[in-house]
Amino acid sequence: MSDPLADFLARAAAGLSPAPPGPDDPTSNPRGDHSLDPDGTAVIPPPPHRRAAVLVPVVPRADGPTLILTMRAANLRDHSGQVALPGGKIDPADPGPADAALREAFEEIGLPPESVRLLGYLDPYLSGTGFLVTPVIGLVDPGAVLTPNPNEVADVFEVPLAFLLDPERYRLRSRAWQGRERWFYALTFGERLIWGVTAGILNNLRERLYPEAGPGDAGRPAR
Repeated sequence: MSDPLADFLARAAAGLSPAPPGPDDPTSNPRGDHSLDPDGTAVIPPPPHRRAAVLVPVVPRADGPTLILTMRAANLRDHSGQVALPGGKIDPADPGPADAALREAFEEIGLPPESVRLLGYLDPYLSGTGFLVTPVIGLVDPGAVLTPNPNEVADVFEVPLAFLLDPERYRLRSRAWQGRERWFYALTFGERLIWGVTAGILNNLRERLYPEAGPGDAGRPAR
């Protein structure tokens, strides 16, 4: 039987970009929720886009790799109570997306930057609100002690990587937003709903590193 962690690391080395993406290119067409619109009529937020970065933290556990996710605090102005990856806006003082993602992960869940080994970058994900989010994939020391900031994070939990790599888990859903239909991926883990940008990034990771799995039911619309 193959080692799931060794397999993931080999795929990450071969499939992730070793350098972060460059600045906004007005001629580019980054992937995002707009890419999921079956009618092709979604409004794509025009550049310049606001820059952000998230850490996709993979933890090597004895029974298989897991991925750290957070539940945002209920008092936050944006995306309160939603499942998210650690991350946020790229500040002018941040040398790059990885620095921003590691800084935010430390501020949100107390993950020490020295406990993360960077593996590479996914293509940016363009949110409906105009944020161009760079996903930074990192391998986390399983002995790292997390201290969530209660002002930002209500809960921290881990999801088996194998669960997130199953294409049958992803469903395409829609809801009315700002006078139009917004399409997004969603999947459930226990009582938690993972959707929107977070689910889109995780699905992109799955497609990038495990393309042989195919789309499964990920493209079947559901409301």
